Amino acid sequence: MSEVVTLLVPPELHGGRADKVVTELCAKSGVQATRAEVQRWIAAGRVTLQGRTIDNRTPLATGSEVRVEPSAGQTTTAKPDASIALDVVFEDEHLLVIDKPAGLVVHPARGHYTGTLVHGLLAREGFEASDADVRDPEGHLRPGSVHRLAKDTSGLLVVAKRPEAREALKELFSRHDIERSYLAIVHGQARAAVIDTPHGRHPKSRLRFTSLLEPGPSVRRAVTRVEPLELLGTRASLVCCTLETGRTHQIRVHLAERSQTPIFADPLYGRAPADPDLRAIAEALGRQALHAAVLGFVHPVTRAAMRWESALPADMSRALDALRACGESQLRRPK
Repeated sequence: MSEVVTLLVPPELHGGRADKVVTELCAKSGVQATRAEVQRWIAAGRVTLQGRTIDNRTPLATGSEVRVEPSAGQTTTAKPDASIALDVVFEDEHLLVIDKPAGLVVHPARGHYTGTLVHGLLAREGFEASDADVRDPEGHLRPGSVHRLAKDTSGLLVVAKRPEAREALKELFSRHDIERSYLAIVHGQARAAVIDTPHGRHPKSRLRFTSLLEPGPSVRRAVTRVEPLELLGTRASLVCCTLETGRTHQIRVHLAERSQTPIFADPLYGRAPADPDLRAIAEALGRQALHAAVLGFVHPVTRAAMRWESALPADMSRALDALRACGESQLRRPK
């Protein structure tokens, strides 16, 4: 992909921003490239206008000569592993929706170089390992990933099978045009709330995030709607959390720091129960009681409205039954 391609801007594209115009002209010239790839080439100085480098927003005038030197991006070094079972609830030529079990890591990272969801995806027919883009320089390490669930969070996850679908899905997520609701078992008596806070990395822990921050360039807004579903006596509750934004560890942070109802058995943001009965239930569960139960969006290619629901997994159901037995359950809303 090192051959230089010369493109002339036609009248109908006059004034368009460079990344969009170059992507369209590349396609007409037989150079298959996503907009993200073109942006990566622009950032690397491989796209020039009249001999000068440009940026993504540079307007291109009719008759301008644009020279493009395509380059292949990095691809993952992960090896396909067909032994990794994936519970696929939907699949077409563009994307997959997977019901991820607790304990499965989504993509290779420190300490998890084998046995991830990505390794299983690479073994599936029709899945393409997309490369990095300018907004996600390490994207080749997590091909197909549009969002992720923590290792010990279970539930619904969408994965792109092709680079074009990945880019379109990432745009949906950036606009928050995705329906995502989670079920969580929490300590204490939960209350209905809309939690709207800053969100960013914890200043003293590389593993944690926090909402207790002053505004700054790396601090973003996070919004979670919390609805109690069942009060399990006075010591625990079952809640539904709906995301209006999707920040890393958002629900775990909001429930712990803002509602003072940390997720049951959460080793990072929670606490070990003082009550021996509750402590035994948490130890038997062995992971944070958080499950991605609802996922919905408009398909980025077919434009069909799609929505999936995932039932509470067996380990959380057992914990819920055990907590009900510890105290009088007060059902707030029928399921």
